[in-house]
Amino acid sequence: MKCPFCGEIDNKVIDSRLSKDGDVIRRRRECLVCSRRFTTYEHIEEIPVMLIKKDGRREAFSREKLRSGIQKACQKRNISINIVEEFLDELERDLRETGEKEIPSHKIGEKVMAKLHEIDDVAYVRFASVYREFKDVNDFVSELKSLLSKHKPE
Repeated sequence: MKCPFCGEIDNKVIDSRLSKDGDVIRRRRECLVCSRRFTTYEHIEEIPVMLIKKDGRREAFSREKLRSGIQKACQKRNISINIVEEFLDELERDLRETGEKEIPSHKIGEKVMAKLHEIDDVAYVRFASVYREFKDVNDFVSELKSLLSKHKPE
């Protein structure tokens, strides 16, 4: 590691600490030439997961983009942001654990819809209307009928 003050590469690590989530190591270093101290951060370089869109395009997975879509579906609903964040953490972990570098976007869309179906029916229908590209009111009615038939007491 090059000293930011004098440019020399000779230094020693004085202290190392793991971050709270365990993803980053903070190291305090001292330059052996100028004796000044500096901090470095070491983290795992992750290979981005690419999504294969419906039209065949490839796009890097964006947690922010997915969060935005879910938040729009959950707007003005009594849904904690913590539930959304926990789901996104779980989804991202699952994507990385598959080891696949390219994943069809429909797999993620279906997982999101399943989770929203669990959490809130209105958020589910809102997300489904965009995800499934509802063309008219009949598409909404069809989805609602399907939803209502699943909730009828037996």
